[in-house]
Amino acid sequence: MTETMTAWRRETYGPATGTAPVQLPIPTPGRDEVVVRVRATALNGGDVHILHGDPLLVRPVFGLRRPKQPVRGMDIAGTATAVGPGVVGVEVGEEVVGELPAGGGLATFVVAPAARLVPRPPGVAPAHAASLPIAAGTAWQALDAAQIGIDGDAQPRVLIIGASGGVGTFAVQLAALRGAEVWASCGQRSAALVRRLGATRTLDHRSAPLTELPAGTFHAVIDIAGRAPLRHLRRLLEPRGSIVLVGGEGGHVLGPIPRMLAAALLSIGSRRRIRPLAASAHPEILHKLLELVDEGDLVPVIEQEYAFADAPAALGHVEAGHTIGKVVVRGA
Repeated sequence: MTETMTAWRRETYGPATGTAPVQLPIPTPGRDEVVVRVRATALNGGDVHILHGDPLLVRPVFGLRRPKQPVRGMDIAGTATAVGPGVVGVEVGEEVVGELPAGGGLATFVVAPAARLVPRPPGVAPAHAASLPIAAGTAWQALDAAQIGIDGDAQPRVLIIGASGGVGTFAVQLAALRGAEVWASCGQRSAALVRRLGATRTLDHRSAPLTELPAGTFHAVIDIAGRAPLRHLRRLLEPRGSIVLVGGEGGHVLGPIPRMLAAALLSIGSRRRIRPLAASAHPEILHKLLELVDEGDLVPVIEQEYAFADAPAALGHVEAGHTIGKVVVRGA
């Protein structure tokens, strides 16, 4: 094995065009850690936010003046090549999938916490597996927060706003699998795809305002786009319905925090709840998602795969917005 590897780094906050390849020593695992040779890395909107250091609110966590971890890519699939002391459940040579706490996936090798890794079934391609941890995991947690498939409703009606992105394409499929009647808001170019994924009806709330929909139409609203006025969303709920706030760009300084505070105020004294979602890594959910993909019940939508040498272009694609499904970078 060579002693060095290639990693795509950006040492300062800024656009994807500043990402460059560097040669680094292959990492060694610490206690409870695993070194993974990366076979696929899926990119998320969060990678772009950290790339830019935006909103400023995230910088105390990810680096005040420059990113603590200059290599982007939080979702990986690959092969375990070394394990550190205390690792149980992961063996050298095993194919694994997981979410990295701070990034590092756009590299030949990366160190990952063993507790965040799960086995990749042989029938699930690395690119499909890598697309799951953050996007599909967030969709799963959003539906749990909305009590879809949990509270016993025969066929709850769910509105998913921002249904064509990474989280949205998984949310549509998972909601349909849980027995929901899915309405999806998305652009015209992705409407046919979203219907194939399981949406009963598609609409574009930018051209057909949500205020035109009857009040009390939905058991739940999953808001991934994060731009619709909260009062407009709340009137769409049936009594005891809920809105789950998954995404939203927000301002340059505080990001989605003002919208979350507004949600809390609107929920006071109301049976229609607005719940901001802080999704987190749950290996047990990832394991279930991999099973669904392996069985053919869940299909990752990958808009484009990039070669490892084209990692900056992949970041730029996500940075530009309007991605349908996922963008994946193949391993070196």
